Amino acid sequence: MNNLDKFDLAILTQLQQDARLTNAELAQRVGLSAAPCWRRVRALEEAGFIKGYHAEIDRHKIGLGVLAFVRIDAEISSGVRTREMEEAIRAIPEVVSCHYISGKGMFELQVVARDLESFSHFTRTVLLNLPNVKDMHTSFSLGEVKVGTALPLTHLAPQAAAPGMP
Repeated sequence: MNNLDKFDLAILTQLQQDARLTNAELAQRVGLSAAPCWRRVRALEEAGFIKGYHAEIDRHKIGLGVLAFVRIDAEISSGVRTREMEEAIRAIPEVVSCHYISGKGMFELQVVARDLESFSHFTRTVLLNLPNVKDMHTSFSLGEVKVGTALPLTHLAPQAAAPGMP
């Protein structure tokens, strides 16, 4: 499954908006009957386009009022030391995402905590004790402008030929 057609794109769009749609609802929204829609969803899953289905939980409702962006720089950037750091970061539930970054630092983490006091304790007892930490800088979210995991799909849609072009 290398090429996505308009039905595949419509399925991905609809599932990003609401992954709880029944197959019948999804089929109706994308203009297919139920059986072909179900086969396409399974094919998209098997090809790895759909990696899973998740509930989006409001962090404030569960008492995680602090969102921090933590930039960590490593002392040594060898393969073994970097892998040790990666494994340690993956095991920390408070780290909700981690990216390799360019520029100053090696990793950018998104960390959640109940409040500033618990974040401070977490920093001192967990983050500063990660293997190979050289330096750490933190910024705090003062408010969320846009939050979500939906990816843009318009670049995958077939482009209409310009007038006069085949």
